[in-house]
Amino acid sequence: MVLDVMIVSVALPSLQRELHLSPAGLEWVVSAYALALAALIPAGGALGDHFGRRRVFISGVAVFMLASIGCALSDSGGMLIGFRVIQGVGGAVMSSLTLALITEAYPPEARTGPIGLWAAVSGLAVAGGSVVGGLLLSVFPWSSIFWVNVPIAVVTLAISWFAVVESRDPVPRPLDTVGVALSASGLLLLTFGFVDASDATWRSPAVAAGVVAGAAVLVAFFGWERRAAFPMVPPALLRTPSFGRACAVYLLAYLAFSGFIYYVTLFFQNADGWSALRTGLSWLFFCIPYFAVAQLGKRVQRRMTVSSAVGWGCLIAAAGAAGMSQLTTATPFACYILVGVGFALMVPAGSSAAMAEVPQGSSGIGSGLFNACRQIGTATGLAILGSIGAAVTLAQWHRQAGSLPPAERQRAARVGADVAVGQVHVAAASAGQRALDLATASFLRGFELSLILAAAILVAAGVVGFLGLRHLRSPVSRPRQRTDVSTSR
Repeated sequence: MVLDVMIVSVALPSLQRELHLSPAGLEWVVSAYALALAALIPAGGALGDHFGRRRVFISGVAVFMLASIGCALSDSGGMLIGFRVIQGVGGAVMSSLTLALITEAYPPEARTGPIGLWAAVSGLAVAGGSVVGGLLLSVFPWSSIFWVNVPIAVVTLAISWFAVVESRDPVPRPLDTVGVALSASGLLLLTFGFVDASDATWRSPAVAAGVVAGAAVLVAFFGWERRAAFPMVPPALLRTPSFGRACAVYLLAYLAFSGFIYYVTLFFQNADGWSALRTGLSWLFFCIPYFAVAQLGKRVQRRMTVSSAVGWGCLIAAAGAAGMSQLTTATPFACYILVGVGFALMVPAGSSAAMAEVPQGSSGIGSGLFNACRQIGTATGLAILGSIGAAVTLAQWHRQAGSLPPAERQRAARVGADVAVGQVHVAAASAGQRALDLATASFLRGFELSLILAAAILVAAGVVGFLGLRHLRSPVSRPRQRTDVSTSR
Protein backbone atom coordinates (compact mmCIF):
# COMPACT_ATOMS: atom_id res chain seq x y z
CA MET A 1 0.00 0.00 0.00
CA VAL A 2 2.84 2.42 0.83
CA LEU A 3 4.51 1.34 -2.43
CA ASP A 4 1.37 2.37 -4.32
CA VAL A 5 1.19 5.77 -2.61
CA MET A 6 4.77 6.65 -3.58
CA ILE A 7 4.47 5.36 -7.15
CA VAL A 8 1.36 7.47 -7.69
CA SER A 9 3.07 10.53 -6.18
CA VAL A 10 5.94 10.23 -8.67
CA ALA A 11 3.44 9.67 -11.49
CA LEU A 12 1.27 12.73 -10.84
CA PRO A 13 2.72 14.84 -13.69
CA SER A 14 2.39 11.90 -16.12
CA LEU A 15 -1.23 11.33 -15.10
CA GLN A 16 -1.93 15.03 -15.51
CA ARG A 17 -0.58 15.02 -19.08
CA GLU A 18 -1.94 11.69 -20.32
CA LEU A 19 -5.46 11.92 -18.86
CA HIS A 20 -5.71 15.72 -19.26
CA LEU A 21 -6.48 16.18 -15.57
CA SER A 22 -7.20 19.62 -14.19
CA PRO A 23 -5.35 20.71 -11.01
CA ALA A 24 -8.47 19.74 -9.06
CA GLY A 25 -8.61 16.34 -10.77
CA LEU A 26 -4.94 15.77 -10.04
CA GLU A 27 -5.48 16.38 -6.35
CA TRP A 28 -8.49 14.06 -6.36
CA VAL A 29 -6.37 11.18 -7.71
CA VAL A 30 -4.49 11.40 -4.40
CA SER A 31 -7.33 12.59 -2.19
CA ALA A 32 -9.99 10.08 -3.30
CA TYR A 33 -7.74 7.30 -2.04
CA ALA A 34 -6.99 9.15 1.20
CA LEU A 35 -10.69 9.88 1.67
CA ALA A 36 -11.70 6.22 1.65
CA LEU A 37 -8.75 5.30 3.86
CA ALA A 38 -9.54 7.90 6.49
CA ALA A 39 -13.23 7.05 6.55
CA LEU A 40 -12.96 3.27 6.77
CA ILE A 41 -9.79 2.44 8.71
CA PRO A 42 -11.50 2.43 12.14
CA ALA A 43 -14.31 0.31 10.72
CA GLY A 44 -11.76 -2.13 9.29
CA GLY A 45 -10.15 -2.53 12.70
CA ALA A 46 -13.51 -3.15 14.37
CA LEU A 47 -14.46 -5.73 11.73
CA GLY A 48 -11.13 -7.49 12.25
CA ASP A 49 -11.66 -7.74 16.01
CA HIS A 50 -15.15 -9.15 15.40
CA PHE A 51 -14.80 -11.47 12.39
CA GLY A 52 -11.10 -12.35 12.51
CA ARG A 53 -8.12 -10.14 11.74
CA ARG A 54 -6.48 -12.41 9.17
CA ARG A 55 -9.74 -13.03 7.31
CA VAL A 56 -10.59 -9.33 7.06
CA PHE A 57 -7.00 -8.42 6.13
CA ILE A 58 -7.02 -10.95 3.25
CA SER A 59 -10.33 -9.51 2.03
CA GLY A 60 -8.79 -6.04 1.99
CA VAL A 61 -5.81 -7.22 -0.06
CA ALA A 62 -8.13 -8.83 -2.62
CA VAL A 63 -10.22 -5.65 -2.99
CA PHE A 64 -7.07 -3.56 -3.36
CA MET A 65 -5.72 -5.86 -6.07
CA LEU A 66 -8.95 -5.83 -8.11
CA ALA A 67 -9.23 -2.04 -7.82
CA SER A 68 -5.62 -1.69 -9.01
CA ILE A 69 -6.59 -3.59 -12.16
CA GLY A 70 -9.49 -1.18 -12.62
CA CYS A 71 -7.17 1.81 -12.22
CA ALA A 72 -4.79 0.41 -14.84
CA LEU A 73 -7.64 -0.01 -17.34
CA SER A 74 -9.13 3.46 -16.75
CA ASP A 75 -9.49 5.66 -19.81
CA SER A 76 -10.61 8.87 -18.11
CA GLY A 77 -9.88 10.87 -15.00
CA GLY A 78 -13.32 10.14 -13.54
CA MET A 79 -12.92 6.39 -13.98
CA LEU A 80 -9.47 6.47 -12.39
CA ILE A 81 -10.69 8.47 -9.41
CA GLY A 82 -13.59 6.03 -8.93
CA PHE A 83 -11.28 3.02 -8.80
CA ARG A 84 -8.95 4.95 -6.49
CA VAL A 85 -11.84 5.15 -4.03
CA ILE A 86 -12.25 1.36 -4.20
CA GLN A 87 -8.49 1.00 -3.78
CA GLY A 88 -8.84 3.10 -0.65
CA VAL A 89 -11.48 0.73 0.73
CA GLY A 90 -9.13 -2.22 0.38
CA GLY A 91 -6.19 -0.18 1.65
CA ALA A 92 -8.20 0.89 4.70
CA VAL A 93 -8.82 -2.70 5.71
CA MET A 94 -5.15 -3.63 5.21
CA SER A 95 -3.81 -0.56 6.99
CA SER A 96 -6.17 -0.97 9.93
CA LEU A 97 -4.88 -4.42 10.77
CA THR A 98 -1.12 -4.45 10.12
CA LEU A 99 -0.16 -3.30 13.62
CA ALA A 100 -2.90 -5.49 15.12
CA LEU A 101 -1.40 -8.61 13.50
CA ILE A 102 2.03 -7.71 14.92
CA THR A 103 0.52 -6.99 18.36
CA GLU A 104 -1.19 -10.37 18.44
CA ALA A 105 1.93 -12.22 17.27
CA TYR A 106 4.32 -10.81 19.92
CA PRO A 107 4.13 -10.00 23.65
CA PRO A 108 4.58 -6.31 24.65
CA GLU A 109 8.24 -6.67 25.63
CA ALA A 110 9.12 -8.24 22.25
CA ARG A 111 7.28 -5.86 19.91
CA THR A 112 9.93 -3.18 19.47
CA GLY A 113 11.97 -5.20 16.99
CA PRO A 114 9.04 -6.32 14.80
CA ILE A 115 7.49 -2.84 14.81
CA GLY A 116 10.87 -1.37 13.89
CA LEU A 117 11.13 -3.87 11.03
CA TRP A 118 7.59 -2.99 9.94
CA ALA A 119 8.56 0.68 9.87
CA ALA A 120 11.79 -0.11 8.01
CA VAL A 121 9.92 -2.09 5.36
CA SER A 122 7.54 0.86 4.98
CA GLY A 123 10.57 3.04 4.34
CA LEU A 124 11.87 0.53 1.82
CA ALA A 125 8.48 0.66 0.12
CA VAL A 126 8.82 4.44 -0.11
CA ALA A 127 12.19 3.98 -1.83
CA GLY A 128 10.85 1.15 -3.96
CA GLY A 129 7.78 3.13 -4.94
CA SER A 130 9.78 6.18 -5.92
CA VAL A 131 12.43 4.28 -7.89
CA VAL A 132 10.14 1.64 -9.40
CA GLY A 133 7.68 4.36 -10.37
CA GLY A 134 10.43 6.32 -12.10
CA LEU A 135 11.72 3.23 -13.92
CA LEU A 136 8.28 2.12 -15.03
CA LEU A 137 7.33 5.55 -16.32
CA SER A 138 10.57 5.85 -18.26
CA VAL A 139 9.70 2.69 -20.24
CA PHE A 140 5.96 1.98 -19.94
CA PRO A 141 2.75 4.05 -19.93
CA TRP A 142 1.22 5.35 -16.70
CA SER A 143 -0.99 2.24 -16.28
CA SER A 144 2.12 0.26 -15.29
CA ILE A 145 2.14 1.99 -11.89
CA PHE A 146 -1.08 0.14 -11.04
CA TRP A 147 -0.30 -3.19 -12.71
CA VAL A 148 2.74 -3.55 -10.43
CA ASN A 149 0.39 -3.92 -7.45
CA VAL A 150 -1.07 -7.17 -8.76
CA PRO A 151 1.90 -9.56 -8.25
CA ILE A 152 2.68 -7.94 -4.89
CA ALA A 153 -0.91 -8.52 -3.78
CA VAL A 154 -0.79 -12.16 -4.91
CA VAL A 155 2.35 -12.79 -2.82
CA THR A 156 0.77 -11.00 0.17
CA LEU A 157 -2.35 -13.16 -0.09
CA ALA A 158 -0.25 -16.35 -0.13
CA ILE A 159 1.85 -15.32 2.88
CA SER A 160 -1.21 -14.20 4.85
CA TRP A 161 -3.05 -17.44 4.15
CA PHE A 162 -0.22 -19.80 5.07
CA ALA A 163 1.85 -17.92 7.66
CA VAL A 164 -0.54 -15.73 9.70
CA VAL A 165 -2.56 -17.17 12.57
CA GLU A 166 -6.20 -16.11 12.84
CA SER A 167 -7.15 -14.00 15.87
CA ARG A 168 -10.15 -12.03 17.11
CA ASP A 169 -11.67 -10.66 20.29
CA PRO A 170 -11.59 -13.58 22.79
CA VAL A 171 -14.95 -12.46 24.21
CA PRO A 172 -17.19 -12.01 21.18
CA ARG A 173 -19.37 -8.92 21.34
CA PRO A 174 -22.18 -7.77 19.06
CA LEU A 175 -20.83 -5.59 16.25
CA ASP A 176 -21.57 -1.91 16.88
CA THR A 177 -23.09 -1.26 13.45
CA VAL A 178 -24.37 2.19 14.44
CA GLY A 179 -20.90 3.15 15.67
CA VAL A 180 -19.28 1.84 12.48
CA ALA A 181 -21.72 3.81 10.31
CA LEU A 182 -21.34 7.03 12.32
CA SER A 183 -17.54 6.90 12.40
CA ALA A 184 -17.28 6.20 8.67
CA SER A 185 -19.81 8.90 7.76
CA GLY A 186 -18.23 11.50 10.04
CA LEU A 187 -14.71 10.87 8.81
CA LEU A 188 -15.90 10.81 5.19
CA LEU A 189 -17.63 14.20 5.49
CA LEU A 190 -14.83 15.79 7.48
CA THR A 191 -12.10 14.59 5.12
CA PHE A 192 -14.20 15.58 2.08
CA GLY A 193 -14.46 19.10 3.46
CA PHE A 194 -10.70 19.35 3.96
CA VAL A 195 -9.95 17.88 0.54
CA ASP A 196 -12.43 20.17 -1.22
CA ALA A 197 -10.81 23.17 0.48
CA SER A 198 -7.75 22.66 -1.72
CA ASP A 199 -9.93 23.00 -4.85
CA ALA A 200 -12.30 25.74 -3.68
CA THR A 201 -11.81 28.20 -0.81
CA TRP A 202 -12.38 27.91 2.92
CA ARG A 203 -15.45 30.15 2.50
CA SER A 204 -17.02 27.75 0.00
CA PRO A 205 -20.44 26.43 1.17
CA ALA A 206 -19.42 22.88 0.20
CA VAL A 207 -16.26 23.07 2.30
CA ALA A 208 -18.06 24.54 5.29
CA ALA A 209 -20.90 22.02 5.01
CA GLY A 210 -18.49 19.08 4.81
CA VAL A 211 -16.38 20.13 7.79
CA VAL A 212 -19.33 21.14 9.99
CA ALA A 213 -21.40 18.06 9.11
CA GLY A 214 -18.42 15.76 9.63
CA ALA A 215 -17.65 17.28 13.03
CA ALA A 216 -21.32 17.02 14.04
CA VAL A 217 -21.53 13.35 13.04
CA LEU A 218 -18.32 12.58 14.95
CA VAL A 219 -19.76 14.31 18.03
CA ALA A 220 -22.84 12.10 17.62
CA PHE A 221 -20.53 9.09 17.27
CA PHE A 222 -18.78 9.78 20.57
CA GLY A 223 -22.14 10.42 22.22
CA TRP A 224 -23.40 7.07 20.94
CA GLU A 225 -20.25 5.31 22.11
CA ARG A 226 -20.82 6.57 25.65
CA ARG A 227 -24.33 5.04 25.71
CA ALA A 228 -23.82 1.87 23.64
CA ALA A 229 -23.81 -1.42 25.51
CA PHE A 230 -21.07 -2.77 23.22
CA PRO A 231 -19.26 0.27 21.78
CA MET A 232 -17.04 0.08 18.73
CA VAL A 233 -14.28 1.90 20.64
CA PRO A 234 -13.83 0.38 24.11
CA PRO A 235 -13.84 3.08 26.83
CA ALA A 236 -10.63 1.59 28.27
CA LEU A 237 -8.84 2.38 25.02
CA LEU A 238 -9.83 6.04 25.14
CA ARG A 239 -8.64 6.25 28.75
CA THR A 240 -5.14 5.10 27.77
CA PRO A 241 -2.98 8.28 27.81
CA SER A 242 -0.18 6.95 25.61
CA PHE A 243 -2.63 5.91 22.88
CA GLY A 244 -4.29 9.30 22.45
CA ARG A 245 -1.03 11.24 22.58
CA ALA A 246 0.73 8.95 20.12
CA CYS A 247 -2.25 9.34 17.77
CA ALA A 248 -1.92 13.14 18.00
CA VAL A 249 1.78 12.95 17.10
CA TYR A 250 1.05 10.66 14.17
CA LEU A 251 -1.70 12.91 12.81
CA LEU A 252 0.44 16.06 13.00
CA ALA A 253 3.53 14.38 11.55
CA TYR A 254 1.71 13.00 8.50
CA LEU A 255 -0.19 16.25 8.01
CA ALA A 256 3.20 17.88 7.52
CA PHE A 257 4.69 14.98 5.51
CA SER A 258 1.86 14.84 2.95
CA GLY A 259 2.36 18.51 2.11
CA PHE A 260 6.11 17.93 1.93
CA ILE A 261 5.76 15.04 -0.58
CA TYR A 262 3.19 16.91 -2.68
CA TYR A 263 5.17 20.11 -3.10
CA VAL A 264 8.60 18.51 -3.46
CA THR A 265 7.31 16.25 -6.26
CA LEU A 266 5.62 19.12 -8.09
CA PHE A 267 8.68 21.33 -7.81
CA PHE A 268 11.28 18.89 -9.08
CA GLN A 269 9.19 17.43 -11.91
CA ASN A 270 7.11 20.41 -13.01
CA ALA A 271 9.12 23.52 -12.12
CA ASP A 272 12.67 22.14 -12.28
CA GLY A 273 12.04 19.70 -15.13
CA TRP A 274 13.33 16.51 -13.52
CA SER A 275 12.28 13.20 -15.05
CA ALA A 276 10.12 10.81 -13.08
CA LEU A 277 13.12 8.48 -12.72
CA ARG A 278 15.39 11.20 -11.35
CA THR A 279 12.68 12.28 -8.90
CA GLY A 280 12.25 8.67 -7.77
CA LEU A 281 15.97 8.15 -7.32
CA SER A 282 16.24 11.34 -5.26
CA TRP A 283 13.90 9.81 -2.67
CA LEU A 284 16.59 7.22 -1.91
CA PHE A 285 18.24 9.93 0.19
CA PHE A 286 15.13 9.81 2.38
CA CYS A 287 14.53 6.09 2.30
CA ILE A 288 17.98 4.62 2.90
CA PRO A 289 18.50 6.53 6.18
CA TYR A 290 14.90 5.72 7.14
CA PHE A 291 15.41 2.00 6.56
CA ALA A 292 18.80 1.94 8.32
CA VAL A 293 17.60 3.76 11.44
CA ALA A 294 14.13 2.21 11.71
CA GLN A 295 15.39 -1.36 11.79
CA LEU A 296 17.61 -0.47 14.77
CA GLY A 297 14.54 -0.09 16.97
CA LYS A 298 15.88 -2.18 19.86
CA ARG A 299 19.19 -0.30 19.99
CA VAL A 300 17.38 3.04 19.89
CA GLN A 301 15.13 1.84 22.72
CA ARG A 302 18.15 1.05 24.90
CA ARG A 303 19.63 4.51 24.40
CA MET A 304 16.55 6.76 24.28
CA THR A 305 13.21 6.93 26.04
CA VAL A 306 10.08 6.70 23.90
CA SER A 307 9.38 10.41 24.36
CA SER A 308 12.92 11.33 23.30
CA ALA A 309 12.78 9.16 20.18
CA VAL A 310 9.42 10.61 19.15
CA GLY A 311 10.27 14.20 20.07
CA TRP A 312 13.73 14.34 18.56
CA GLY A 313 12.53 12.47 15.49
CA CYS A 314 9.91 15.16 14.82
CA LEU A 315 12.40 17.99 15.41
CA ILE A 316 15.00 16.44 13.08
CA ALA A 317 12.33 16.02 10.39
CA ALA A 318 11.27 19.64 10.95
CA ALA A 319 14.83 20.78 10.30
CA GLY A 320 14.79 18.86 7.01
CA ALA A 321 11.47 20.36 5.90
CA ALA A 322 12.60 23.89 6.78
CA GLY A 323 15.88 23.35 4.94
CA MET A 324 14.09 22.08 1.84
CA SER A 325 12.15 25.35 1.68
CA GLN A 326 15.44 27.18 1.03
CA LEU A 327 16.48 25.47 -2.18
CA THR A 328 20.15 25.19 -3.17
CA THR A 329 21.99 22.59 -5.25
CA ALA A 330 22.76 20.39 -2.23
CA THR A 331 19.54 21.11 -0.33
CA PRO A 332 17.39 18.18 -1.54
CA PHE A 333 19.81 15.46 -0.52
CA ALA A 334 20.79 16.79 2.91
CA CYS A 335 17.18 17.55 3.78
CA TYR A 336 15.87 14.21 2.52
CA ILE A 337 18.33 12.57 4.93
CA LEU A 338 17.14 14.67 7.87
CA VAL A 339 13.48 13.93 7.18
CA GLY A 340 14.24 10.21 6.74
CA VAL A 341 16.17 9.94 10.01
CA GLY A 342 13.50 11.91 11.85
CA PHE A 343 10.62 9.74 10.71
CA ALA A 344 12.69 6.60 11.32
CA LEU A 345 12.96 7.60 14.98
CA MET A 346 9.36 8.76 15.34
CA VAL A 347 7.36 6.04 13.57
CA PRO A 348 8.54 2.88 15.43
CA ALA A 349 8.63 4.61 18.83
CA GLY A 350 5.24 6.26 18.30
CA SER A 351 3.68 3.01 17.06
CA SER A 352 5.03 1.10 20.07
CA ALA A 353 3.71 3.80 22.41
CA ALA A 354 0.26 3.67 20.84
CA MET A 355 -0.06 -0.12 21.05
CA ALA A 356 1.76 -0.65 24.37
CA GLU A 357 -1.29 -0.45 26.61
CA VAL A 358 -4.13 -1.32 24.23
CA PRO A 359 -6.74 -3.36 26.17
CA GLN A 360 -7.23 -7.03 25.55
CA GLY A 361 -9.21 -7.84 22.42
CA SER A 362 -8.96 -4.28 21.05
CA SER A 363 -5.78 -4.43 18.97
CA GLY A 364 -7.76 -4.22 15.73
CA ILE A 365 -9.69 -1.06 16.58
CA GLY A 366 -6.57 0.38 18.27
CA SER A 367 -4.48 -0.22 15.16
CA GLY A 368 -7.30 1.12 13.01
CA LEU A 369 -7.70 4.38 14.93
CA PHE A 370 -3.93 4.92 15.04
CA ASN A 371 -3.59 4.47 11.28
CA ALA A 372 -6.72 6.58 10.69
CA CYS A 373 -4.82 9.48 12.24
CA ARG A 374 -2.16 9.10 9.56
CA GLN A 375 -4.75 9.18 6.79
CA ILE A 376 -6.67 12.10 8.27
CA GLY A 377 -3.35 13.91 8.56
CA THR A 378 -2.56 13.11 4.93
CA ALA A 379 -5.89 14.43 3.67
CA THR A 380 -5.89 17.54 5.83
CA GLY A 381 -2.24 18.19 5.01
CA LEU A 382 -2.98 18.24 1.29
CA ALA A 383 -5.99 20.46 1.91
CA ILE A 384 -4.45 22.94 4.33
CA LEU A 385 -0.91 23.18 2.99
CA GLY A 386 -2.04 22.75 -0.61
CA SER A 387 -4.65 25.51 -0.40
CA ILE A 388 -2.35 27.90 1.46
CA GLY A 389 0.50 27.30 -0.98
CA ALA A 390 -1.79 27.69 -4.00
CA ALA A 391 -3.30 30.90 -2.64
CA VAL A 392 0.13 32.44 -2.03
CA THR A 393 1.36 31.32 -5.47
CA LEU A 394 -1.66 32.75 -7.28
CA ALA A 395 -1.51 36.05 -5.38
CA GLN A 396 2.17 36.42 -6.26
CA TRP A 397 1.54 35.41 -9.88
CA HIS A 398 -1.19 38.00 -10.35
CA ARG A 399 1.08 40.69 -8.90
CA GLN A 400 4.01 39.61 -11.09
CA ALA A 401 1.86 39.35 -14.22
CA GLY A 402 1.00 43.02 -13.86
CA SER A 403 4.47 43.86 -15.19
CA LEU A 404 3.84 42.03 -18.47
CA PRO A 405 2.59 43.73 -21.66
CA PRO A 406 -1.24 43.84 -21.91
CA ALA A 407 -1.54 40.95 -24.39
CA GLU A 408 0.70 38.68 -22.33
CA ARG A 409 -1.05 39.81 -19.15
CA GLN A 410 -4.38 38.52 -20.43
CA ARG A 411 -2.90 35.16 -21.34
CA ALA A 412 -1.15 35.01 -17.95
CA ALA A 413 -4.48 35.36 -16.17
CA ARG A 414 -5.67 32.14 -17.85
CA VAL A 415 -2.73 29.98 -16.72
CA GLY A 416 -2.82 30.73 -13.00
CA ALA A 417 -3.97 27.17 -12.23
CA ASP A 418 -0.93 25.79 -14.06
CA VAL A 419 1.43 28.03 -12.09
CA ALA A 420 -0.21 26.89 -8.82
CA VAL A 421 0.95 23.30 -9.48
CA GLY A 422 4.39 24.26 -10.78
CA GLN A 423 3.64 23.98 -14.51
CA VAL A 424 5.82 27.01 -15.17
CA HIS A 425 6.84 25.94 -18.68
CA VAL A 426 3.17 25.68 -19.67
CA ALA A 427 2.68 29.20 -18.38
CA ALA A 428 5.69 30.41 -20.36
CA ALA A 429 4.46 28.76 -23.54
CA SER A 430 1.12 30.51 -23.20
CA ALA A 431 2.08 33.90 -21.76
CA GLY A 432 5.50 34.29 -23.35
CA GLN A 433 9.05 33.42 -22.34
CA ARG A 434 9.27 36.47 -20.10
CA ALA A 435 6.69 34.80 -17.85
CA LEU A 436 8.94 31.81 -17.05
CA ASP A 437 10.99 33.50 -14.32
CA LEU A 438 7.88 35.18 -12.92
CA ALA A 439 5.99 31.88 -12.78
CA THR A 440 8.92 30.10 -11.12
CA ALA A 441 9.30 32.83 -8.52
CA SER A 442 5.55 32.75 -7.82
CA PHE A 443 5.47 28.98 -7.35
CA LEU A 444 8.52 29.12 -5.08
CA ARG A 445 6.76 31.58 -2.78
CA GLY A 446 3.94 29.10 -2.16
CA PHE A 447 6.40 26.19 -2.02
CA GLU A 448 8.54 27.93 0.60
CA LEU A 449 5.65 28.93 2.85
CA SER A 450 4.06 25.45 2.70
CA LEU A 451 7.29 23.71 3.73
CA ILE A 452 7.94 26.21 6.54
CA LEU A 453 4.44 25.53 7.85
CA ALA A 454 5.13 21.78 7.58
CA ALA A 455 8.25 22.28 9.69
CA ALA A 456 6.26 24.22 12.31
CA ILE A 457 3.68 21.42 12.50
CA LEU A 458 6.46 18.86 13.02
CA VAL A 459 7.85 20.98 15.86
CA ALA A 460 4.39 20.94 17.47
CA ALA A 461 4.29 17.14 17.10
CA GLY A 462 7.69 16.93 18.76
CA VAL A 463 6.50 18.95 21.73
CA VAL A 464 3.51 16.60 22.14
CA GLY A 465 5.89 13.64 22.01
CA PHE A 466 8.33 15.07 24.56
CA LEU A 467 5.64 16.07 27.07
CA GLY A 468 2.88 13.56 26.42
CA LEU A 469 4.89 10.32 26.30
CA ARG A 470 7.51 10.99 28.99
CA HIS A 471 5.83 8.51 31.36
CA LEU A 472 6.78 5.65 28.99
CA ARG A 473 10.29 4.42 29.74
CA SER A 474 10.23 1.05 28.00
CA PRO A 475 7.72 -1.38 26.53
CA VAL A 476 5.06 -2.12 29.09
CA SER A 477 5.75 -5.39 30.86
CA ARG A 478 2.45 -7.09 31.35
CA PRO A 479 1.22 -10.64 30.85
CA ARG A 480 0.73 -11.75 27.29
CA GLN A 481 -2.91 -11.21 26.28
CA ARG A 482 -3.56 -13.87 23.73
CA THR A 483 -6.55 -13.49 21.47
CA ASP A 484 -5.67 -16.20 18.98
CA VAL A 485 -8.74 -18.31 18.38
CA SER A 486 -7.71 -20.53 15.56
CA THR A 487 -4.63 -21.81 13.81
CA SER A 488 -6.58 -23.08 10.88
CA ARG A 489 -5.41 -22.03 7.46
